[in-house]
Amino acid sequence: MKYAFLLFCMVLLIAGCVDKTEKIDLNIVQEPKTIMNDSSVKVAIASVVSPKESYEYYEDMIRYISRSLGGNVKIIQRRSYQEINDLIKKNEIDFAFVCGGAYIDGNSKFGMKILVAPVINGNTTYRSYIIVRNNSNYTNLSDLRDKKFAFSDPLSNSGKLYPTYRLYLMNETPGSFFDVDEQGKNNSFFTYSHDNSIIAVAEKIADGAAVDSLVYDYMKETNPEIIAKTRIIEISPPFGIPPIVVSKDINPFLEEKLRNIFLNMDKDEEGREVLARVKIEKFVNLGNNAYDSIREMRKRVQ
Repeated sequence: MKYAFLLFCMVLLIAGCVDKTEKIDLNIVQEPKTIMNDSSVKVAIASVVSPKESYEYYEDMIRYISRSLGGNVKIIQRRSYQEINDLIKKNEIDFAFVCGGAYIDGNSKFGMKILVAPVINGNTTYRSYIIVRNNSNYTNLSDLRDKKFAFSDPLSNSGKLYPTYRLYLMNETPGSFFDVDEQGKNNSFFTYSHDNSIIAVAEKIADGAAVDSLVYDYMKETNPEIIAKTRIIEISPPFGIPPIVVSKDINPFLEEKLRNIFLNMDKDEEGREVLARVKIEKFVNLGNNAYDSIREMRKRVQ
């Protein structure tokens, strides 16, 4: 039922219409229930995966952080990375989970800072996967000219910037490569989550998509039936892993307290259990230069 609903939302996104008896606004993501009442510390989560899955994925971790702080933490979800960046810029949240592309954008525009970064499978890097349906005959990005292609988010590195850079190397843009066909159709679209992009390919809504390797590999374990309908045709070089970020104006005491909580999660039993549930080994400090390759791509395609 969950994936039928996601598929229905995807169809709405592409077709731009819904049944007259029910109106669904995809621009609005309802904020889920708060972890505790009277929250004083706020964390923002963009929908790297769809909103319900994002909330369930992070809920135990935020509860752990709340107990470690000795106060309350409220989860705020937004549909896009831009909305999360705007909250950080306005100091309306204290920390956030974002992607590398959103980080370099916020860092360059208003001084967003890295708090910590996760270690997954021994690495502080991830990749972009270009995927297609398993039974298709596509073998590389060039085969997807004039085909339906799903991007995740305008600020996503793996879901937008990297495939745009690949097209740049081919002297193309998303508009010239995907969106110009004999009927003048718009063949590329945003899903605003990597799992929705994967589902779009699996369910034949899109011919191809660019997705976060961490989400794809996570879904191999949690939703293998969906992944089995897809196939990876290109893998990007490694990029700095999506970090946890804070505003440049965050209270220094809170910043240090949060950093210490994350860096020490793997050192107690409860913290290790929480990390294991979200497939993270530990959190570490990661330098700003870990994201230089993303910055370089961004400079070239702008």
